[in-house]
Amino acid sequence: MLSMSEVDPGELSELTFVLPTIPASAGALIRGRKGRLLILKPTYKGGWTIPGGVVEIGESPWDACRRETREECGLDVTAGRLKCVDFLRPRPDRPGGMRFLFDCGVFDDAVLDTVVIQPFEIAESRVLPVDAALPLLSGPVRRRVRAAWKEKGVRYLEDGRPVQGVTPS
Repeated sequence: MLSMSEVDPGELSELTFVLPTIPASAGALIRGRKGRLLILKPTYKGGWTIPGGVVEIGESPWDACRRETREECGLDVTAGRLKCVDFLRPRPDRPGGMRFLFDCGVFDDAVLDTVVIQPFEIAESRVLPVDAALPLLSGPVRRRVRAAWKEKGVRYLEDGRPVQGVTPS
């Protein structure tokens, strides 16, 4: 691969560029009254998670959050606030990428009782006090949810952990 310092500007139109791609996903904090959190048990991996999934080509993280929440548990979220952005470094067993977490607000029990899981992807849903839900979540999701739950502003994390020198907004 060439660096830009090795290219004659007159030859730029003849070069084919391969832009880097970074996978992205978006998740939703769906909160119930009294500090409870909606969590989902996926059929395709171990542990529990929150509603969310991959950002599709041409889709914004917020649109992905809303689509995935509707698909996985039948809830329409109409408002949200970005709470966390997490950069995951690639590893041999995963591609890494960017994870966006939106706080979609507090829902009444009557609304949370209408959750309809998508059985192909989701085996079960629960609305638990956040302290009971956190240990069930996978490590990276747990760290993002914990950071977003505690912090008033937006958190930037790398591999689920705060970065020295980067303060919440």
